[in-house]
This record gives sequence, structure tokens and C-alpha cells, in this order.
Amino acid sequence: MKLDIYNIDGSKSGNAAELSDDIFAIEPNEVALYEDVRRHLANRRQGTAKTKERSEITGSTKKLYRQKGTGNARRGSIKSPLLRKGGTVFGPQPRNYGFKLNKKVVQLARKSALSVKAGEEAIKVVTDFTFEAPKTKQVVSILDALELSGKKVLILTSGTDQHVVKSANNIPGISVLEANKPNTYQILHADVLLIQQSAIEVLENSVSPKNEEVEA
Repeated sequence: MKLDIYNIDGSKSGNAAELSDDIFAIEPNEVALYEDVRRHLANRRQGTAKTKERSEITGSTKKLYRQKGTGNARRGSIKSPLLRKGGTVFGPQPRNYGFKLNKKVVQLARKSALSVKAGEEAIKVVTDFTFEAPKTKQVVSILDALELSGKKVLILTSGTDQHVVKSANNIPGISVLEANKPNTYQILHADVLLIQQSAIEVLENSVSPKNEEVEA
């Protein structure tokens, strides 16, 4: 598939970018998308929720009263879960919620996410740009020119460009990543993908490495 390449002033450059149909025009696999997004969100969970059990409660272990004949519950100590400030039964304990997915499933999910964005016409290709110094107003002017103001935009660059990153840091909803870094969640979360022209090859190689295609 082909997409027009825009200049940073919003005009068309007259050139078109060739995007691989094997990445941007496949039938999205909803199962792979769901599992990869679930994996990302699970890996972000801290898993630090913790309650104290009977052995961790401060208090006497003396038996409160005799076992039988009182008509009350058989409480062994003041730490009983039945009492106020007693230990918690089956409460949450620190744990790792993360899990792994097969590498090929993750790749399929990323391809599916890119195909979803392409199908929604939510991908724009722009000529390469950089700044001499971090300036938020420069990124704002580019977004205004491309009619992307007020949208969640993921800007993909071919390499690390700290001036672009710092220029976009203060704009809500705008993220800047190297083209080989975005995961399925980040792609789907953005309203629009703004890809620099030189970043297309980097993105395609990260999703579908050439050496794997040769082996296949």
C-alpha cells in the first residue's frame, strides 16, 4: 500500500511511501491483539498489595477463654480473623502478575495493530525533521499543520532524537518513540501514528526481520 508523504508545513511532498502489505494490510488477529495487550497491562502491575495474616499481627497468643461452655466461638487468641484488628484470611499477597507470550504471537499482534491503524486511515507519513534545540511550539506547529491537534499521536523516529522527545514531553497525549520500540498497546492506544519517512524501514524490520523472511 502507498501513503502520501507530507511536509512539516502540512503540504504534500509529491512523493509516496511504500508500506508492506504483509505488515500493514493483513487480517488483524483479534486473539493475538487481546493477549499481547493483556500481557503488557499485566506486566505493568506492581503486585504489591499485602494484608497481614495471623502470624504477622501484634498481640497476645493467650487463649481468650476456655474452649467449651461459654456459648461463644472457639477463639484461640486475640489475633482471630473474627475479631476487629485480627489477621486477614486469604488476603492478597505480593505477586508477579506478568506472563510471557511466544515471540511470533507478539509479532503477529504488532502487525495486526498496524493493520488496524492502516484500515482506520490513522497513519500519516511525514518527511524527516529535527530541531536545533528543544522547542514545544515547534511540535505544536507541526501538529497544527497536519491537523492532528487534540489527538493522541505516537511519533515514530528512525533513531533517538532527544530534541524531538523533549519538545513533545509537555504536550498531553503526544509520545515519541524509536520506530523499533512501540508495542501493541502503544500502537492501539494512539489515535494517529505519525511516522517519519526514514522510520518506515526501521519499523518494518523490527516487526518482520529480513533474516527470518529469508529463512522462511
